[in-house]
Amino acid sequence: MKSILLSKKHLFLLFLLSMFFISFFMRGVTHEPVQADLVIKNAKIVTIDQNNPRAEAVAVKGEKIIAVSSNQNITRYIKKGKTTVIDACNRLVVPGFNDAHIHFISGGYSLMNLDFRYITDIKIIQKMVKEKVSRSEPGEMIRGGGWDHELFPDKQWPTREILDEVAPDNPVILARTDGHSVWVNSLVLRLSGITKDTPDPAGGTIIRNKKTGDPTGILKESAQNLIDSTKFKKLATDEQKKRTTKALELALEAARRTGVTSIQHLNNHSELFEKFHDQEKLTVRVTFNMWLTDNEETLAQYQELRQKFHSENNWIRFGYLKGFIDGTLGSGTALMFEPFSDDPSTSGLPQMSYEELERKVVASDKNGFQIGIHAIGTRANHWILNAYEKAQKRNGRRDSRHRSEHAQILTDQDIPRFAELGVIASMQPTHCITDKRFAEKRIGLKRCRGAYAWKRLLDFGAQIAFGTDWYVEPIDPLEGLYAAVTRKDRAGEPGEGWFADQKLSMEKAIELYTLGSAYAEFTENRKGSIKKGMLADMVIFNQDLMTIAPQDIMKVKVDYTIVGGKIVYKRNPAE
Repeated sequence: MKSILLSKKHLFLLFLLSMFFISFFMRGVTHEPVQADLVIKNAKIVTIDQNNPRAEAVAVKGEKIIAVSSNQNITRYIKKGKTTVIDACNRLVVPGFNDAHIHFISGGYSLMNLDFRYITDIKIIQKMVKEKVSRSEPGEMIRGGGWDHELFPDKQWPTREILDEVAPDNPVILARTDGHSVWVNSLVLRLSGITKDTPDPAGGTIIRNKKTGDPTGILKESAQNLIDSTKFKKLATDEQKKRTTKALELALEAARRTGVTSIQHLNNHSELFEKFHDQEKLTVRVTFNMWLTDNEETLAQYQELRQKFHSENNWIRFGYLKGFIDGTLGSGTALMFEPFSDDPSTSGLPQMSYEELERKVVASDKNGFQIGIHAIGTRANHWILNAYEKAQKRNGRRDSRHRSEHAQILTDQDIPRFAELGVIASMQPTHCITDKRFAEKRIGLKRCRGAYAWKRLLDFGAQIAFGTDWYVEPIDPLEGLYAAVTRKDRAGEPGEGWFADQKLSMEKAIELYTLGSAYAEFTENRKGSIKKGMLADMVIFNQDLMTIAPQDIMKVKVDYTIVGGKIVYKRNPAE
């Protein structure tokens, strides 16, 4: 018995000795560092990782981050002649920006069309159209956008006669800055058969001359669909494809230059994005959406598309189903509980009945789709929250992350419901500083308390995703960051800002533009922060956004944009 016990003791000691040598050997192996493809050192890194909020250096292997640490520790990942090293010289590094609401191809087109953003003199617009006509053939379409009648001295809607003077023989369609109203010339109205006898369509308005009843040239919301483009001179199919390709190229260039590394794109174009990816020309990660529906055949087609562009794809993914329930504050078509202060004849234009909305939401939710609905006004947001709540009761609660696209004007009662229902407020901070010029005139001071209420939503625990709505607003995230931390117009007005209690810190604004947007598309476990294992999408700025004076935020430049560990943009020092 004693010999057996001794034998067991010897075996145990032998086991311990074996474990020691194995551990010693393995420790030597695991301490051999991985060679990084890219290292950024001597940086001020705002990681958006609450467990490690600041760092000096980051190492990347392939598409992913392998280390976030100090300058001293990062040297072990550098192999001379093999690792690309960026000395940030104490510049700011943040995660790549993820635009949660962007019309990416349309944004590219806007760079090809006439752009009237911030123009206050209608004669300048007229002159620009005239010059474009002089370079075009008779009958050729003239397109443009970005005008805002609230910037004109008289703040009145423009008329067709202004365009007729310079473009009698060319169809002219100019979109208002919000895209929810268009200004057209008489030729467009005539070719489309739009007269004083044409009734307003459901969800749309034809602005008419108060004396004659004739259309003035402004078509709001669904009234835009009355334009019969088949009567206009068409581009050949090949030429149109070339223009769309060019639009995407321009959009990608704009994204690289401004540090946008991910987009949640409206709408589709999945095949074109796939083509660019196959050609190694895609420099943003894309989540694209399709249209909200309750048609079972269409939903089945969406299922197939979702399987092709599945959720684990890091480059092109199927996103949510998009719907519209109202218009905009600028066009006076947002759906409100009470009439507009400056036009008591209307309280907005619903784009469908509540019953239709609920039916589409319940059907799409039942099929497992995420849903995002354009909702600006108080009644619009109330309706979609009700529809999402109905879907939960009918289909059961899941991690659906349904969204309010814009969530601009909310009632006190509905603000807590975002967190309660798990609904994401997909918001665009520049809308605040654009619309505040006329918001109080439209809806009065009291209702404005619930406008662009980022801080109030966050205080109740809601999830917020930031974006731009480009082409409606500029693509540059710096403008959104400026808006979020100042709530002042772009000229830098005096004072504390409009409803200053809703201002955010710079770090929080960056978080909503990165990790917040990633959460909105179910990718917070792979992008939106700078930490080990995450996709290596990062931006290096030439100045420190964390300490810079607010009035200088929009002057800051992107020095590097990095997507998947590859430098896709490097600023020319002369710029």
